[in-house]
Amino acid sequence: MDAEQWHSRLAAGHWFSQLPASFQHSLLAHARQRQLAAGQYLFKRGDPPCGLYAVLEGTLRISAVNEHGKEALLSLVELPYWFGEICLFDGLPRTHDACAVGPCTLLQVPQQALLRVLDETPQYWRDLALLMSQKLRLSFINIEHLSLMPASVRLAHRLLMIVEGYGDTEHSKRVLQLPQEDLAAMLSLSRQTTNALLKELQAEGIVRLGYGEIEIIDAQRLREAART
Repeated sequence: MDAEQWHSRLAAGHWFSQLPASFQHSLLAHARQRQLAAGQYLFKRGDPPCGLYAVLEGTLRISAVNEHGKEALLSLVELPYWFGEICLFDGLPRTHDACAVGPCTLLQVPQQALLRVLDETPQYWRDLALLMSQKLRLSFINIEHLSLMPASVRLAHRLLMIVEGYGDTEHSKRVLQLPQEDLAAMLSLSRQTTNALLKELQAEGIVRLGYGEIEIIDAQRLREAART
């Protein structure tokens, strides 16, 4: 896959499509393609910074595991999601694990190459700050929901976030390859509670449940459920 094909895929994302053309060109000019096998880690918590990434194909699991082996699943990300920008700002180690769910193709802009671009054109820092602030905004919303909203609203909101690419794509997905235990882990709910809530949405004609997948039947009613 060449840089032009990368561009056409990534342009489906709001953040990349809104970048100055010169910055888009710089990112792709310094980028290299990475392939991960199912279960292979891109990096782990505590690893040194290694650059900015975008998902081109497949799904990446962003999580953290404590000393007792319990996992906190933050998100499952797909094309055209960009990540890894925090370490550009502070130069500190990675905050979470990133692991391929299945075969995964990524674009990597190495840390030092990107820092040189930013030294040459400092105004690009604002574009990266916008990427980080978008995620920070979603994090605050999730914290608020976790504290104040009933489980049914939290579940509907998280489904909506996933189908809308965490706010970075205008083309909503219809079918999510999302096991219920993963959705439960994202919401800090039990598998049984998550299954019961999903069955309620299915009974209302909002979703259809399949093996390892959730199909969105009525996106508008899902939005209403997420705002209840």
